[in-house]
Amino acid sequence: MLLLAVAASARAQDIEPRSFSNAPVGVNFLIVGYAFTRGGLSFDPAVPVTNPQVRTSNAVLAYSRVFDLAGMSAKVDAIAPFTWLSGTANFKGESVQREVDGLGDARFRVSVNFFGAPAMSLQEFASYKQDLIVGGSLQVSVPVGQYDPTRLVNLGTNRWFFKPELGVSKALGPLTLEFMPSVTVYTANTNFFDGNTRTQDPIYSLQGHAIYNLGSGIWISEDVTYFTGGSTAINGVPNNDLQRNWRFGATISFPLDARHSIRLYGSHGAFARTNDNYDLVGIDFQIRFGGGL
Repeated sequence: MLLLAVAASARAQDIEPRSFSNAPVGVNFLIVGYAFTRGGLSFDPAVPVTNPQVRTSNAVLAYSRVFDLAGMSAKVDAIAPFTWLSGTANFKGESVQREVDGLGDARFRVSVNFFGAPAMSLQEFASYKQDLIVGGSLQVSVPVGQYDPTRLVNLGTNRWFFKPELGVSKALGPLTLEFMPSVTVYTANTNFFDGNTRTQDPIYSLQGHAIYNLGSGIWISEDVTYFTGGSTAINGVPNNDLQRNWRFGATISFPLDARHSIRLYGSHGAFARTNDNYDLVGIDFQIRFGGGL
């Protein structure tokens, strides 16, 4: 039970190790998390401001459940963030300031392991050994976050996004290597900054993780992600904001007992074409229940 994987991420980023690992059917995960960011806008780096000096404190509540889908292990999760933001940025040569708090956009995801991670009970899972896992997921962002069309910087984005992702995870003894390509597709924001229409091209990304199991349920991960695309247009007029960004991070998770664990993580923007890098640190507290635990 100490080796159960984290099934949902309570973090304000897209560097997420062990997204496609297996877990027993019927197990629920409740996560309470906190993340702090400094620098650019982690939730919408394509907002047309320069030199952002923004700090955010993010409280996140997440829930996930493992279920059986035609013999395959599957998960459904929901994430609801609440954010406090303050900082400055430049817009058209002038400094603007923003302080705001409220709900961010909620996210929902369904993931399925197609190969290498069958649906199992807790008793069957006790003898499970991972080899190669191949899975896929679809995440949807729902525009319920705080949004003011008279402001450039908001906690919500006033648009939907859809993110299909493929996951490949290979265990090599205590080391697990993961690769996760994805694409994020956005709907238009038809009420962007005083009634303009803002569109954004898809963002293509690739995550990589090297995860090492230290035993007793403790694991560490070195994380990297690259994403490109995401050029925006206002009323059909394109902006010069193509994204080509690298982020590096690390994660450590350790159990408190059979039902509770803590995860610490951080990441750094190593390079961003649009100079909107940010640093992030966070902590998750996870409770597992159900499924025979």
